[in-house]
This record gives sequence, structure tokens and C-alpha cells, in this order.
Amino acid sequence: MKRLAILGSTGSIGRSALAVVDAHPDRLKVVALAAGDNAPLLAEQVHRYTPEIVAMATSEGVDRLRVACGAQAGVTMTGGADGLVAVATHPSVDIVICASSGTAGLEAVLAAIAAGKTIALANKEVLVMAGALVTAAAREHHVAILPVDSEHNAVHQCLHGRTQTEIRRLILTASGGPFRDLTASQLQQVTPDQALRHPTWQMGRKITIDSATLMNKGLEVIEAHWLFGVGADQIEVVIHPQSIVHSMVELLDGSVIAQLGVTDMRLPIQYACSYPERWDGALPSLDLSKAGRLEFHPPDHQRFPCLELAYRALRSEGTLAVVLNAANEVAVAAFLDGRLGFTAIPTVIERTMNAHTVEGVSSVETVRRVDAWGRKYAREMAAELELTV
Repeated sequence: MKRLAILGSTGSIGRSALAVVDAHPDRLKVVALAAGDNAPLLAEQVHRYTPEIVAMATSEGVDRLRVACGAQAGVTMTGGADGLVAVATHPSVDIVICASSGTAGLEAVLAAIAAGKTIALANKEVLVMAGALVTAAAREHHVAILPVDSEHNAVHQCLHGRTQTEIRRLILTASGGPFRDLTASQLQQVTPDQALRHPTWQMGRKITIDSATLMNKGLEVIEAHWLFGVGADQIEVVIHPQSIVHSMVELLDGSVIAQLGVTDMRLPIQYACSYPERWDGALPSLDLSKAGRLEFHPPDHQRFPCLELAYRALRSEGTLAVVLNAANEVAVAAFLDGRLGFTAIPTVIERTMNAHTVEGVSSVETVRRVDAWGRKYAREMAAELELTV
């Protein structure tokens, strides 16, 4: 029996993780849950899975959770950053599924690594901001970081039993989002409602916008560097609209190994939980005869400059990735609020990156300081570019 803590249990990845638990009740048990603000849904999860400890982002949220849970006994309830750490480091936990969005999970992941927990990572920001710190800690404490993102999980499966020296390049596939065929002038007219209609994946609002700008793939390029120890020039992105080939690995002899599957996050989540074993899947088999044509195209860096900005941040080998992430979050929020145009998102990010003096990622304090600076500067840039109605 593997005992799980799920950070971000009320989000899309968290709910998929709980579906995997439902499919394997004899192998997986939930002992700790953390959520942001959705007290009613977390209360339902508490009643169903009877965890030992739960946390919410704020003390006010904890109060609402207590009311929603009623007379539920034997559950420790806590809140804030300390609560997230308490969930991630609880003595009963074997695997921490980090599915929380944003940057709040960084300290919790580092604490879980120090406590010897296996990390199943679905949060991009943790490695984008502090990959050097997180991977160094994992090596020090002999802790495995297992990727849950479908692309990195695919690479992990393709590399099973192989050494890093055998890799020629990693090929990350991208759906291209809903606007892959629009012209530059058409992209200027994109609305938030249009951007939130992803053609193949059901995801949260922020990551859906990142998919539309290709920033999501840029963040995954940075993640891949830290997860698999390869340089920027060994990581390639291709547009694959069908989202059936989740990623590929080219080996030194020219062989290309691909991982294919249905578009359902339960598959990579289950593999992260079962690794190194494989369990029966609760998903339909992939029917290639019905899949039709599988297409692959190079990304258009002119229409979607966020991808190149991510490569630039990776090659800088310092805090520029922190700034990239911070500015992107600010710009995406402004776009979703209707205050910023779609094509202005990369403009805000690039201007913020240009204004930053790169330094080494030496500590969590450095990451937090640079993150705060990046958000403040990006807000100023977004205000300058704000739409007038």
C-alpha cells in the first residue's frame, strides 16, 4: 500500500489523482490533502477518503472547511504555507503528488524531499523557478522526482533502463493550442473565452492560456533540462495537434522511441504512483486505426514568441527563469481579466526579462526576492499596455 499526500487536490490534476486512487483502492491510500480555496469540494474529499491531515491556503479557508466537514472526527486541519508543509511532510506519507498551481508549493516540495518523500511532480513552477535547488536536494536525500506532466512522464517511460549518455535529444510534443492556425493579425483579436477552449485537454485556466501562447511548452523545456540533465540544444518541440504521441526520445544511434496513449492525465499519474511497476489501467486502449493521421510541425516562433523566451531563460542558467515565470503569471492574469491583449503577453514577459540582472539561484530567499521583483515590474509593464475600452 502506497500512502499519498496530494497538494492541490481540488484542481484538475488533483481530482484525476483521486480517480486513480479510486481505481486502485488496494494499492493506494490518501492520508493527506491540501487545497487552495475550494472548501466545499475539499470537505467532500475529506468525507470520502478520511485523510489524517488536510490544509487550505488561508486560516479563513480552514474555518470554512471545519463548518463544511461538520462532525468529521480525527482529521487535523491546518492552513497557510506551514499547513502545506505539514501535509507534504506528514509521517504517514510515502508519495507527495504536487499538483498545486503557482509558486506556493516550492517550500513544501523541498521540505518533503528533506523528509525523504518520493515526489510526483505536476507543478511546473517548482522546477522552472528553483530547479537547481530542488534537484540538488533530491540528490542529497536520495529522493526520486517522478514527472506527472504527460510529456515528461512520456520521456521518463521512454528512458526506462537507459543512461543519460545515450540521449541525443528529447522531442516534446505540443498540441499547439486553439490558435495554431491563426495569423498574427487574428491573434491580436483573441479573447479569454476563446483562449480557454483547448482542443484536446481539460485543464485549469492559467495552464490553458499557457498552452495557447506555447509558454506551457516553454516551461516544459526548462523542466526537461532539470529532470533529465540535458542542455537546451538537446530539447526540441514539435506541434502534434492530435496529442496522441506524448513525447519522444532520440538515442545516439538515431533510434526514436515514442510513448503514445489516450489524452487522459490518469495515465501518467498512475505510472508515477506505480513506478517502477505497471498496473492495470482503468482507461480505454488507444485505437490507432481510429486515430487517423498523426501530424508533426515545427512551432512558429514569430507568432508564438513565448517559446523562444523560455529557451532564452534556460540558456541564461540563472534567475531569468524566475522572472520569466513571474512575468508570465502576471500577464496571463491581466489577459484573463480583460486588461491585456493576447499578443501583449509575450511583450510584458520580454520587457521584464530585459530589465533583469541575472544572478545565480543560490537559495529559496533569492528565488522569492527575484520572483517579487519580476511580478512588480511585470505589473508596471502590463499597466502601460493595458487595453482601453
